[in-house]
Amino acid sequence: MSESLLQRSVTTSTARNLAHTTKTSPKMMSITPRWLLSLLPWVQVNGGTYRVNRTKVELPRADRIEIDQADGTPAFAPDALRSVPLFSALRDVILNRMAGRFRIERVPLGTTLVLEGRDEKTFCIIAQGQVEVLSKGAHGTDLRLALLTEGEYFGEDELISDGPSGITVRTLTPCVLLVLTRKDIDAALRESPSQMSEFARAIEEHRELKSTVNRYGERNIDLVSGFAENVEIPETFVDYSANPREYSLSAVQTVVRVHTRVSDLYNGPFNQIEEQMRLTIEGIKERQEWDLVNSRKFGLLHSADPSMRISPRYGAPTPDDLDDLLALVWKKPAFFLAHPQAIAAFERECTWRGVPPVTMDLFGTPVITWRGLPIVPCDKLEMKSRYQSNRWHGTTNILLMRVGEADQGVVGLHQTGIAGEIMPSLSSRLMGVDSLGVASYLLTLYSSLAVTTDDALGVLENVEVGYYHDYELRENRGFEGGLGI
Repeated sequence: MSESLLQRSVTTSTARNLAHTTKTSPKMMSITPRWLLSLLPWVQVNGGTYRVNRTKVELPRADRIEIDQADGTPAFAPDALRSVPLFSALRDVILNRMAGRFRIERVPLGTTLVLEGRDEKTFCIIAQGQVEVLSKGAHGTDLRLALLTEGEYFGEDELISDGPSGITVRTLTPCVLLVLTRKDIDAALRESPSQMSEFARAIEEHRELKSTVNRYGERNIDLVSGFAENVEIPETFVDYSANPREYSLSAVQTVVRVHTRVSDLYNGPFNQIEEQMRLTIEGIKERQEWDLVNSRKFGLLHSADPSMRISPRYGAPTPDDLDDLLALVWKKPAFFLAHPQAIAAFERECTWRGVPPVTMDLFGTPVITWRGLPIVPCDKLEMKSRYQSNRWHGTTNILLMRVGEADQGVVGLHQTGIAGEIMPSLSSRLMGVDSLGVASYLLTLYSSLAVTTDDALGVLENVEVGYYHDYELRENRGFEGGLGI
């Protein structure tokens, strides 16, 4: 062996056996900033129940009709017609007759369903697709009044009106509609004169009630104002809801198990029980935020009133769409909440239009804003579609909310001071050590969320995140100039 190949020192790989290593605490990719938990004001809920008292709503508000697509043919339960305020007081027998007269129509994109000025006595429920509702403005141009999507409807006022239609309705996508005309109603009720008169009486009562309530369905407070003398002062009172909604605290629980031999012998440099607890608590907090967004009992997505839900004009979230959302939640809005992919899609639309959003600092992290409000990232607003090539594609939602109990906004609910509390409303309890030497710790987190008034939360639904623009076609400034891929 040549002298140059002789070992002249201990090797680094061998010497490493004698050296200390620098270790990190365990890391977990599923941990997120959870800004929603930090931005919500939290209310102490003694007794585990939070009751939201509201004024009485005399006139029921419009709700979406649940469409059943199980066998490929759209249908709905007859009593779902009570989601239409005009039909809310009708008896089941009349609703059954009306439901049996609906017919299915499939119409292509760009079809004019209703034309302003014509005598259209047609009521339509959207089973699939999207339509826009237009009306002539003061200067003679068509102005968009609304975008309607699945479960929504139009034409109920024209159905009972003696005059021409005041709106134009046009399809933005291929649509499947459930259609009912005034002739269909007359044919359904003609066999029973009593039901015909009952229908007419219910419609008249609805009109009278509508004239006595405000736009929120609450009875008007009778007042008098001005300088006139000898005017009788009206008497009034404010009635309350007889059945206020109650929110019970929801629990997130798990049992952490650690062998006593592990915690006895391998506790340096990191305490094994503390690390197990820390990582489990991170998972509990992630689940808590997911529940606050998605829970069917109290989550934000399922608490939004139908009147506070809108759809984007072109699918992608544009500045116009966020402005429409601000017009819904205009009383002291606090922040937007959106999936990171939705935020990226909004930034692309802003770049395309040459209006880059302003950035602000939130808890030491830069986030973009719109009209001065932060757009807070939250991956709990899940994507409705597919996961491919390590990226989500499809649709999601963007939320805007007002917060705080004093401002009739959204509040988080918890109860502090519980037994074994290690964080607010989070307890840890030793359940004991079994015969195998495994110690068990019960972790419990109690929380919920309440939307104190309907106008505190707005949702921009069905936001498409997959649109990109080809800047070689920038001279085509409209949305049609972009290439969706």
